[in-house]
Amino acid sequence: MRKSITGIFCGLALLSLFAWYIQPRENNGIKTSLVWVSDDNPVRSEQIALFNKLHGDIKLNLDSSNVGMEKVIVQSLAGVGPDLFDCGNNYQLSSYIKSGVAWDITDELKKAGIDVNKQVWPAVLPLITYNGRVYGFPDNASTDAIWFNKAILDKAHIPYPTGSWTWDKFIKLAQRLTIRGENGRIIQYGLLFDWGSWQHFVFQQGGRMYSSDGRRCVIDSPEAVAGIQLMHDLIYKYKVMPTPAAESAIATSGGWGTGPITQFSAGKGAMVIGGRYFLCSLRKDPSLRLGAVELPHSSKRVFYGYGRSTLINKNSPKRYEALKYILYLAGKDYNELVNHQADGIAPVIEYSYTTNYLHDPDYPEETFNAVWRDAMKNAIPGETSPYINGSLAFRIMQKQLDLVKADSKLPSDAMKTAANQINAEIQKNIKNGTVQ
Repeated sequence: MRKSITGIFCGLALLSLFAWYIQPRENNGIKTSLVWVSDDNPVRSEQIALFNKLHGDIKLNLDSSNVGMEKVIVQSLAGVGPDLFDCGNNYQLSSYIKSGVAWDITDELKKAGIDVNKQVWPAVLPLITYNGRVYGFPDNASTDAIWFNKAILDKAHIPYPTGSWTWDKFIKLAQRLTIRGENGRIIQYGLLFDWGSWQHFVFQQGGRMYSSDGRRCVIDSPEAVAGIQLMHDLIYKYKVMPTPAAESAIATSGGWGTGPITQFSAGKGAMVIGGRYFLCSLRKDPSLRLGAVELPHSSKRVFYGYGRSTLINKNSPKRYEALKYILYLAGKDYNELVNHQADGIAPVIEYSYTTNYLHDPDYPEETFNAVWRDAMKNAIPGETSPYINGSLAFRIMQKQLDLVKADSKLPSDAMKTAANQINAEIQKNIKNGTVQ
């Protein structure tokens, strides 16, 4: 056992030495090279270019090949990790912190005059704060709304929806916009939707994923089940959404921005649930006339809020240079760029209350930007429990949701199964003293 540990230590030491050897030397005017692990969304290149322009002594490089929490943690502990890396949810944040790879920048942000609790959208604070400390900064913020195709509504002589509305009203509209061909098959759906945002439906019914102390999964409550039931009914009762079989028939090829986004762009649906970031793809079709309206609500007018944040590798020898990128995320230049790109909306609240955000001169036809800003006021983050691995809970939920979507299991039975499995894992971890 001792030999095995010694071997592992030596291996890590060699990797760390190699990482030090290949680092760019920062003498004689050579720029400091930083590595940022993030996705390959095409808008990243412009975000990086602006940072590099504003910081002539630094060259930020994107690494989209090592995306994944486990990869980042292992490489960072071995001394060969990136300088900066993305975080997609509060479970990942706690994992990065507890593994010792996320740098606590609370004091550094205070020195820079940044108060995330006052400046950042509340729905994305769980992506950067843990036990009162701050470990990063959001890259964007988002919630979903209803996109609609103006040309389709015009053809049906239907006025564009506006303001706050209920699911009952929405369903009536979606049924009018669901069109069948001569053979009886649906050729245009009233709604397209990725079930990954099921939290909207649960939260709006007053349901939750966990009890307030995180010691019990309550996704099988009547309120939560009612939310999942509505999703099922949109397909099988109201018939305004495609079944999984029909969805496969209209599925597009792989790549970033596929699924409901491109299906909507191709006219397969009159409306689609999605975030403002859909514009990153929808803008590619200048003939598409878009409208947007707030997501319908049930008993509660709340929405699931989400986003992405960037953290600094605690073990990076260039963490203070990397801190400049975090400060960049909090600044005017970056926030205005995010709004212009439509990569969600700016993480700093004040930059979504500008004339340019509401009416971007380069996109004068986009008169709907207030929809996402106003919805963010009522957005709440997804839930996690410290007593279960968030990825495991997600997989359990996803399996049961897939069965509901396929009409292979009743929502009540599926959520009961999910709750039982998640609670079994929670109790095991509590008994073993395991906190995620």
